[in-house]
Amino acid sequence: MATSTFRNKNMVRPKKRGVAKRRRCLVQRRRLIALGMCEEEISKLQLNEIRALLKYPEKVRKEAEAKKNNQ
Repeated sequence: MATSTFRNKNMVRPKKRGVAKRRRCLVQRRRLIALGMCEEEISKLQLNEIRALLKYPEKVRKEAEAKKNNQ
């Protein structure tokens, strides 16, 4: 009987994978591009900064429009 894996759910839990993390990061970058941010700006950002920007998409959209209007 496999009681140790049945009782310890951490043993059965799926492992995190690097491929999934890279895919999530790529999707998040594409979301920022869709909001209107420049690709050069996004490439300079760290992952935690990208996630922080995605928490407030309307603010990002307004800032991106303001930068385009100023140029």
